[in-house]
Amino acid sequence: MNIPATLTLAAALACTTVQASAQDLRSSRRSISYHTIDIGGLNIFYREAGPADAPTVLLLHGFPSSSRMWEPLLPLLADKYHLIAPDYPGFGNSSAPPPSDFNYTFDNIAGVMGELTNKLGLTNYVLFMQDYGGPVGFRMALAHPERVRAIMIQNAVSHEQGLSPLWEARRRYWADPAHELEALKANFTSLAATRQRHLGSSPHPERYDPDSWTDEYAFLTRPGEADIQTTLFLDYRTNVASYPKWQEWLRKTRPPTLVVWGKYDPSFAVAGALAYRDDVPDAEVHILEAGHFALDEATDEIATLVRDFLARLDRHKG
Repeated sequence: MNIPATLTLAAALACTTVQASAQDLRSSRRSISYHTIDIGGLNIFYREAGPADAPTVLLLHGFPSSSRMWEPLLPLLADKYHLIAPDYPGFGNSSAPPPSDFNYTFDNIAGVMGELTNKLGLTNYVLFMQDYGGPVGFRMALAHPERVRAIMIQNAVSHEQGLSPLWEARRRYWADPAHELEALKANFTSLAATRQRHLGSSPHPERYDPDSWTDEYAFLTRPGEADIQTTLFLDYRTNVASYPKWQEWLRKTRPPTLVVWGKYDPSFAVAGALAYRDDVPDAEVHILEAGHFALDEATDEIATLVRDFLARLDRHKG
């Protein structure tokens, strides 16, 4: 069969485009490097991407994830930005000493992350915070407000209205940890709960890679991990108590703010996203067709919103 020359040319061009795109992606992925650095005797792991002299974005992960949650986004930003995504103590590839050897509080984790930025010479950055990244990042921002150019929020709460009804059981643990510990531990380390953190109420579960929760389940069931996570979660009550202080900082400093929020999150309600406008009226808020880990389902959309936000931030600086 003779193939029309125009079709042959079109096919060739399409093939060339696909190959170029694949090459660009491979190049972007190669731009990601993996490091471990000693911080006070702890081995702290972090992912790094992009030019070291580019504007820095510090990406702070959630529970029960690690810096791996940012992996889909890093290649999409690495051409223009210097990206640092660490694992907290007790998470991912960082050291995970038992609670008897490290005091797992959000104050201490924020302190370790602050020392990481000192060692890496990061003195000016945009904070991108998801879930536990909010409590860590807001503590860092209050400790060194001069370093924070802007904040980006992805399902990280700093207002009580953002806490869904699921938090009633969690508050019972804070009030009576001795009696509620085993129930919380079973929930935190169950495969069903780990899966549900990703899917939430999404009408499109087929879009979610099950490796996301099976890998996290394997992490949560490592020896000693349940004690680490329940100890840290007992300290989560200090985050709720700190909300007024974080809100005051937001109202006082009015940092450029981008909020991207997965609306199918079972833990954090959409009201928590909208509440940022109470403190920063110019905050950009985008409610996405996604869950708690919105990058699972809305990677390209988040990348587009982030790139646009950062580009305008850079133009304003210029």
